Amino acid sequence: MITAGIDMGAKNIKTVILRDGKMIGKSMIPTGFDQAESARKGLEAALKAAGIELSAIGHITATGAGRKSAPHAHSDITEVGADAKGAIFRVDSARTVIDVGAEEGRGIKIDSNGKVLDFAVNEKCAAGAGSFAESMSRALEVTLAEFGEMSLKSDKHIPMNAQCTVFAESEVVSLLHAQTPKEDIARAVCDAIASRIAAMARRVGIEKNVALIGGVAHNAGFVTSLKRALDCDLIIPEEPEYMGALGAAVVAGERIDNGGK
Repeated sequence: MITAGIDMGAKNIKTVILRDGKMIGKSMIPTGFDQAESARKGLEAALKAAGIELSAIGHITATGAGRKSAPHAHSDITEVGADAKGAIFRVDSARTVIDVGAEEGRGIKIDSNGKVLDFAVNEKCAAGAGSFAESMSRALEVTLAEFGEMSLKSDKHIPMNAQCTVFAESEVVSLLHAQTPKEDIARAVCDAIASRIAAMARRVGIEKNVALIGGVAHNAGFVTSLKRALDCDLIIPEEPEYMGALGAAVVAGERIDNGGK
């Protein structure tokens, strides 16, 4: 059985192709202005990586903000539902899933089958998501990778009060003018994001094990800050940015088993 999942994200579109539960193809391309066209190109790239034709796919399920416009999709599922299925597929012991992407953070409580029991979403600006870290890294004139590693060199806690990216950028500039070391500023930003994500996750209750997914899971500084904020370990699956698309592909398989429903 071959299925596909398309995650129509705000920044990137991720596509995953599964054959009997094994990933055989994937792609990630910028969302751009034409979501449907970008998704079509992403699916073509994943098909090429898998070495198959579109006709070989039994069912395609889309997720993400633009899931209704995904080309060739037979069905769709919410981001929360896809996250849950993707996380439990890779981390079968997970009972709490935290997804931090470019524009949004989600905390999800799940059971052993990946069924969503409760969830919360961080919708307050981008200050609790990946784009916030990207904006702050530009303000510090370092790459995002350097930004995350830089924060690990700091042992100071500097509170950052701004809830909006624009005001936070001004706060960073003020810290720079005050000769605050860049590594301390980087940690302050990572701590601020982690604090907001932790508060969101606690609204659904933290039950171990905790899986962290989404592109921001690659930011070592944020991961360390979130561990401190939650006071627990985090399990990060391989390729955490693909978990939504993976979950959608898993759901596609379930829908084939249920006669397409």
